[in-house]
Amino acid sequence: MAAQVSVPGHAPLPRHTLKGLALGTVRGVGQVDFQASVWTSLVILAALWVESWEIGLFATIGAVVSTLTARLLAVPHATLVQGLMTYCGVLGGIAMVVYLGNHPSTYVLAVVSAVMCTLTTATLNHLLGPVGLRAFTGPFCLVSLVMVLGAPSFERVWHGTPESAVTPATPRSPVVSWTDLWHGFFSNVSQIFFVPTWYVGLIMLAGLFLAGVRVGLFAVLGSAVGLLTAWALGAPAALIGEGIYGYNAVLTSLAFGVVLLRSTAWNTAYAVIAAAASTGLTASLSVLFKVFGSHTFTWPFNITTWALLAAVPLLPRITARTDDS
Repeated sequence: MAAQVSVPGHAPLPRHTLKGLALGTVRGVGQVDFQASVWTSLVILAALWVESWEIGLFATIGAVVSTLTARLLAVPHATLVQGLMTYCGVLGGIAMVVYLGNHPSTYVLAVVSAVMCTLTTATLNHLLGPVGLRAFTGPFCLVSLVMVLGAPSFERVWHGTPESAVTPATPRSPVVSWTDLWHGFFSNVSQIFFVPTWYVGLIMLAGLFLAGVRVGLFAVLGSAVGLLTAWALGAPAALIGEGIYGYNAVLTSLAFGVVLLRSTAWNTAYAVIAAAASTGLTASLSVLFKVFGSHTFTWPFNITTWALLAAVPLLPRITARTDDS
């Protein structure tokens, strides 16, 4: 029988094993895309290392530190082992190296970011839970926003804007080539992790199909909606090809199509509307976030999902998923 750890205000918890910590760390990578599948998580993590050792390493640092933080604070075992306190730390770790560059101070900030992402995840879930909402990737957005905005004020932290943080200026051209389209289709998946490389997105998409055909199909749907919406609005072709306008649509489609709503035709249509709305919001927020090279983090996904999920109780045709559905 496993030893028990008593936590004030909670039922006794099973002592976390190394296996549990490892599972929580790995699954935290897949939970960025709402997937707890170990295989999916490992494929996505491998794809990050394929992009570069820096991206892979900082994602791993974020995952490990977030999981250990949750463990030290006695987060319930089931929550920890599913990676639900880890995924924001993964994104936070990547954001540090993308926006601050690979310097000794960045490793320290990646650890700080992961710790704060875990704490902020608990905060937002506590505040949003009573109104039927979830933190999603809001903790990562908040923590990274504060840290990146503040970095230029500290000479031991700021070493200039890295090339990885800047979206290259491109002429506004409505002419989207076939290459832009198929590159963008896959880059929409990888850009969730700040990666614009199409073949990394292809690997990640394969990993999502490992989690289930439905998961993969809604990722495909979100990417297609993001591409079509960006093209229809006249977004720059080069940015479409880099996935800048479509990654929030992929996340939004996965959220509504796989996690939040039941499997009905009306709900699928709602997921499409949400994905398109997040693409439009990406364009709006990119102006506000020029300091980040016009990369909007995952704010468009969060704002769109919070707004449309809050509307569900007043929309009888849109049915939320319950624990037994």
